[in-house]
Amino acid sequence: MDVRLLEILVCPVCKGPLDYRKAAPELVCNACRLAYPIKDDIPVMLEEEARQVPAEEV
Repeated sequence: MDVRLLEILVCPVCKGPLDYRKAAPELVCNACRLAYPIKDDIPVMLEEEARQVPAEEV
C-alpha cells in the first residue's frame, strides 16, 4: 500500500481515520467498525463492500 495514499484516505461514512491491517489486507475504521478490503493494492472504499468488524476485534 502506498504510504501517501494511506495518509489521505478516510472512512467514506464518518470521514474518520483508517487503520491499515497488512495481514488482512484491509483498512479499518474503528469508529464505524467497518473494514474496507484492499484488492490488488487498490482500496475498495464502498460501504457495501465493507465488512462489519466485531467489537472484540477493534
